[in-house]
Amino acid sequence: MEKRSILHMLDPMPNNSPFDINMAMDAGFDVLMPYSNVKLDSIYRLTQDAIFSRGPTGVKRTGIFIGGRDLGLAMDMLDASQQAMVPPFEVSVFADPSGAFTTAAALVACVEKELKSKHGKELKDCTALVFGGTGPVGIATGIIASLAGAKTVLVDHLLLETAEDIAKAYNRRFGCTLKGACAGSEADKIELVATADIIFCVAKAGVQVLSSAVLKEARQLKVAGDVNAVPPMGIEGIKRSDLGVPLIYATNAQGAVGVGALAVGNVKYKLQNEMLKLMLETDKPLYLDFREAFNKARNIA
Repeated sequence: MEKRSILHMLDPMPNNSPFDINMAMDAGFDVLMPYSNVKLDSIYRLTQDAIFSRGPTGVKRTGIFIGGRDLGLAMDMLDASQQAMVPPFEVSVFADPSGAFTTAAALVACVEKELKSKHGKELKDCTALVFGGTGPVGIATGIIASLAGAKTVLVDHLLLETAEDIAKAYNRRFGCTLKGACAGSEADKIELVATADIIFCVAKAGVQVLSSAVLKEARQLKVAGDVNAVPPMGIEGIKRSDLGVPLIYATNAQGAVGVGALAVGNVKYKLQNEMLKLMLETDKPLYLDFREAFNKARNIA
């Protein structure tokens, strides 16, 4: 009899994400085992407990999911889990802290598609701003866009030092070329958007980040993407279901279009579902993070 599939869900936070649990169940895992308050130094032991208990055939029906909210910690946990494997006792591992990797991958892929179809441009041709750039989704968005060639700026709403420190840390880790900026006022935002080709808005839900007055000054803007689905939208004028809809308030930008939260969310949902299914279908262990997520999101978008 074929063994049931098990997903061990390791999370450094006090609670595992209900979203991730629902997604894993819908992807076809038979048994979900959530672990909370998991420390980095526990990953090696937990991984080996998982791989040695089911035999070489059972490990193909076993996976590890890493959650949390800290991108760096999630990647450290992914690395630690990979180091604990002893082939042929080896299982697939998928890191998606706070859904940041799949959300960011979906956002950048949707914006990239509209950039190509509406303007004939590539990410490498563009300057991109990430408002909310020091949060999990913002950092992941910045890394993906930067590695794809965009000149990318992480924008914090309080401190320049925060944005610059985060940019430097992830540049060292992943070889990207992020820069940091601060936009604490409307004047700061206007100065930043004046030369931006792309705007990613991944700030706190229910907060308008960019007003019509700011968008009016975005003279080079080509595509703006907003993941906020809670009114008011993060970018004024973008509706949740928009996908390539003209940005009515970017009156001085030629052909600027918007991508809304539901359009991004549709790709994110399909993406996370497919990546979880990959863990069940593969004969070769996979180690999945934002890089694999973006490659697959491009195909879905």
